[in-house]
Amino acid sequence: MSVSFFDQFMSTTYLGIPLIALALIFPSILYPTITTRWLNNRLLTLQSAFINRFTHQLLLPLNVGGHKWATLLASLMLFLISLNLLGLLPYTFTPTAQLSLNLGFAVPLWLATVIIGMRNQPDHALGHLLPEGTPNLLIPMLIIIETISLFIRPLALGVRLTANLTAGHLLIQLISTAAFVLLPLMPTVAILTATVLVLLTLLEIAVAMIQAYVFVLLLTLYLQENI
Repeated sequence: MSVSFFDQFMSTTYLGIPLIALALIFPSILYPTITTRWLNNRLLTLQSAFINRFTHQLLLPLNVGGHKWATLLASLMLFLISLNLLGLLPYTFTPTAQLSLNLGFAVPLWLATVIIGMRNQPDHALGHLLPEGTPNLLIPMLIIIETISLFIRPLALGVRLTANLTAGHLLIQLISTAAFVLLPLMPTVAILTATVLVLLTLLEIAVAMIQAYVFVLLLTLYLQENI
């Protein structure tokens, strides 16, 4: 039984097509396209208001030089939210529960921020590796520690998103299995378990949105350090 709980995180194929590819393409179908009409429909108006509000909050810690990243960061935020929320539907596959996919998002974007810092202001970028006023005996050790912490950043981004989504999906499956097993034996306990399952599902919806926001927010902070 313990093995079957993790089967939901396996990337399966259907007719030779990996389902992770279909899951990555599907969010693009959900968003309406911009029209040339003077008045948009309600869905497009809500979408535009959400994107504008999120982009404004996202760019608050950035100076003017980082505003050129607004389109990329906002698109990544919407993409991650869509994948996380779609993964909560029954009989669906969650691509963002795969560490390889999350690292594929985190490593290139983190590396881009580091390269920008090294190109524009190398002294300031390298200055983060050694705090001012450090004793001479601690300089080699601090440089090693700060270098390791720098290279751990993309790994932390990917592992944080993967671990939160994986833990949430496992909890939902465990509690739903318990409710199904307890239903013929103890109906009252099964109903209470189902109530907990509903509350946990609502919590996971919030976690799916918050983790996508945290992922992009940390990338924004890394960008701010290098521009």
